[in-house]
Amino acid sequence: MKKFISTVLALGMAASLAACGGSASTAASTESTAVSAAEATADSDLAYIKSKGKMTIGYTVYEPMNYTDADGNFTGFDTELATAVCEKLGVEPDFVEINWDTKIVELDAKSIDCIWNGMTLTDDVMANTACTKAYAKNAQVVVMKADADYSSTADLVGKTIVAEAGSAGESAISEDESLSQADYVSKSVQTDCLMEVAAGTADAAVLDLTLATAMIGEGTDYANLAIKDELNAEEYGAAFRKGSDAADAVNAAFDELKADGTMQALADKYSLALAD
Repeated sequence: MKKFISTVLALGMAASLAACGGSASTAASTESTAVSAAEATADSDLAYIKSKGKMTIGYTVYEPMNYTDADGNFTGFDTELATAVCEKLGVEPDFVEINWDTKIVELDAKSIDCIWNGMTLTDDVMANTACTKAYAKNAQVVVMKADADYSSTADLVGKTIVAEAGSAGESAISEDESLSQADYVSKSVQTDCLMEVAAGTADAAVLDLTLATAMIGEGTDYANLAIKDELNAEEYGAAFRKGSDAADAVNAAFDELKADGTMQALADKYSLALAD
């Protein structure tokens, strides 16, 4: 009888040890899977964005790209395009207003996942971020009061000129021989530049053609302003963290949205020209 009981106890202990071993093995496997997923997220910016379930998009108020309409709806070409791309990627768009002058700092700090706001693909931006392909065309223009005399940028030497800090307009001023001799004042957003010119506290503003076309002239709040000159052609793109794989995923979404006519419909709606 004692021998029988001993045998039963031995078998029970063996079964218990086997069960414990199985639990330990399962736990180790689960932990290994979690670590692998964490490593994949760390290596992949796209995986990081998808793990959050949202793409945090940095923007400034810039009509017709990102702005609030008369009915209080946040809209615009970039707003709608980014929303369509996020749907393709299976995440929600999360729009966050930023300081344009520190956009790349915020991107690197992961305060935002991308910059998507009618951003010109400059050499500096492309060198410090992972950019998408160009999706729209633009230019920098000189905006002044409609009745102001203007023949060339030489007329603005010594005059007061405004542009958004860190913008392509600011770069255009520094790169132009005559505009670089003007009294330059930076503003936080491009709409402030229009206010300065309309109020007469600035002689001219250098800003994006897309915004100027949408916001000045007959039927707008700036009916007394006009485009006097076009300085250079440029292209818009979105920017992710340097080395990010998310830019390629967005490019693939662009291809699909071009193929099904979505991008062209948005370009027509907001009076923009798509990039080639």
